Amino acid sequence: MRQFVRPVATALGIACLAVSMAILSTGGALAQAKQAPPAPAKQAAPAPAPEPEAKQIALTEKQIEGVLAAKKDFDAIGDKRPSDVPAELNAVAKKYGFASYADHETVVDNIKLVLAGVDPATKKYVGEEAVIKAGIARVQADKKMSADDKKEALDELKEALKSPSPAVTFKANIDLVVKHYDKLAAALADDQ
Repeated sequence: MRQFVRPVATALGIACLAVSMAILSTGGALAQAKQAPPAPAKQAAPAPAPEPEAKQIALTEKQIEGVLAAKKDFDAIGDKRPSDVPAELNAVAKKYGFASYADHETVVDNIKLVLAGVDPATKKYVGEEAVIKAGIARVQADKKMSADDKKEALDELKEALKSPSPAVTFKANIDLVVKHYDKLAAALADDQ
């Protein structure tokens, strides 16, 4: 569902930005026409900015319950026309106690930050690096996996190890997410 919603939200945001820029630039374009054109730049284009880290917040029991309860309604929106989606996402988020869909997504991002560091076997928080290293060991030991699949999985895990998520700022979030680990892992598994 999130794979569908994020591109729609991004496309809407880009369209709004383009329209705004076109409106704002028409007055300036006339004034700039009288000036000499600037010399072409010889510099290389700047590197794309890294994706900003998710805002970390202290989670509450109510937020966790809201994410779990809203899952079915959010999944149903994935079948709607894209033009209806933004308003419906905000309506569902508000129905389950969030200020907006963006507020809901901040909570989900914080939950996923903790889930990334929970060992699925023991259901204890060990940190994302330890989980990734354990995954590498499992893939290396798997005798049934084809060589190509094993290589692809190891490459992905090693790449993930190079750019781990930030440390969990609010340590109480760990206990709260671990308490609801099974339900959260099942609910958010298809979003990853």
